[in-house]
Amino acid sequence: MKKVKLEIVGLSYSQTQTGAYALVLGETKGQKRRLPIIIGGFEAQAIAIELEKMTPSRPLTHDLFRSFATSFNIVVDEVIIYNLVDGIFYARLVCQNEVGKSVEIDARTSDAIALAVRFNCPMNTYEFILAKAGILLDDEAPVKTDNFNEEDKMEVEETSLIKKSADELQQMLESALQDEDYERASKIRDELNNRKKS
Repeated sequence: MKKVKLEIVGLSYSQTQTGAYALVLGETKGQKRRLPIIIGGFEAQAIAIELEKMTPSRPLTHDLFRSFATSFNIVVDEVIIYNLVDGIFYARLVCQNEVGKSVEIDARTSDAIALAVRFNCPMNTYEFILAKAGILLDDEAPVKTDNFNEEDKMEVEETSLIKKSADELQQMLESALQDEDYERASKIRDELNNRKKS
C-alpha cells in the first residue's frame, strides 16, 4: 500500500471536550488534506514541549522512553498510522535494534506522535485513511500552525448532528473547513461516514 508522509500543522485546545486537544496532521506533498485527531492533555503537552524545544525539570514519560531506547541502541525509524476503526486511529512504531532487526510495536497514535517528534522520524499513513478521514482544504485557505482562530466558534453537539440532513451536514462541513475549525469538521465528517455505513 502507498504511504503518505505527514507533518504536524497544528495543535489547539478542544472547545467541545474538556481537557482534550485537536492535533492536526497534514500531507507534506500533494493535496492539502488534513487529518484531525483528538488527543489527551498529557500527550498534547508532551508533543508541544518537544516541538518548542523546551526542557522539563524532570523527564516526561516519552523522554524516559527515548532515553531507555537509546541506552539500548534502539531507534524508532518510523511512525505509521495504519488503521481507522469507529473514529479511533491505530498506530505502530517501526523500531530497529543495534543488529538491524526491525520490530513493529502497537501504540496509541498520540503516544506514537510524541515519540516521533523526539526521535525526529517520519510519520506516515496510508492513502485509504486519508481518503476516509482526511479533510481537503481549498487552495486559497491559509494553513495556520499555531492557534486555529477559535474565537466565535460554535460548539457542535453530537446529538444536534443526528437531527441534521445529509445536505445540512455537508454545508456545515464546508463552513467548518472555511473557518479552519478542524475539530468540528472531524465530528461532522464522522457523522456523515456513520450514515454511509448504515
